[in-house]
Amino acid sequence: MRLKKQFYKDVEEMQAGSVLTCAGELFKEEDFAHLPKALRMYIANSGYIDKPKMSCLKMEYKDVDFVQGKNGPKLKIDYTQYNFVGEPCSLAYIDSSLFKIPFEGYDYYRDGKGGMKGVIAKFISLFDQTGANMDKACLVTFLAECLFAPSALLQDYLSFEEIGDFDVKVSAKYKGAEGSGVFHFNEKYELVSFTTEDRAVTNKDGSMEYLPWSAECGEYRMSENGINLPTKFRAVWHYPDGDFVYFDGAIDKIDYE
Repeated sequence: MRLKKQFYKDVEEMQAGSVLTCAGELFKEEDFAHLPKALRMYIANSGYIDKPKMSCLKMEYKDVDFVQGKNGPKLKIDYTQYNFVGEPCSLAYIDSSLFKIPFEGYDYYRDGKGGMKGVIAKFISLFDQTGANMDKACLVTFLAECLFAPSALLQDYLSFEEIGDFDVKVSAKYKGAEGSGVFHFNEKYELVSFTTEDRAVTNKDGSMEYLPWSAECGEYRMSENGINLPTKFRAVWHYPDGDFVYFDGAIDKIDYE
């Protein structure tokens, strides 16, 4: 399938060129000493100390409940995502069907450029969205997930500000785009949500509108390598007339490289 080939080609290129010089080293408490307390506690309680530093995170979701736009069609999708931390980069492939016709999507943020592509029936393009608003939105989406690959916290493109005992603001600047959001932790210092007003939603007429957006996670379990990770993830647009959950799924697998 067209987008699947592009997705794996881009993944292979990133894997070949984005290995951190620290890859293979182990995380130590002193690596995070400059960060706000809530982030330090999250790292320690999640079990990352004395685990290998990573260059890449891979997440797989199965049978996600996905809605293609407000009042749009409801789909079941499989979702495969790679995040690279040497530079902020996220590549995600969607495999599904729309009205029993094969549908695939590709969301990407690479080299400071973000976009979304959708193809139906293998060859028919449904959408191909790019531009400054997409660059910013994709950078902020990367921020929402950066705690699951803590090597990202040690990169120069991120900065942090403590705004409460369990709340930390994170900001990113990369190749002309800027964005920020807030991590919210529970009393166990598990990440429960990321909130931002720096993502724009695409309306049916193609216009883009900035709305509050959140990524929510929960139902933490200990992985085979001893890291406490969430198994549930939801993405929510907060419209004036109510919340719209458009991505609601279970994380099937998390791997590191």
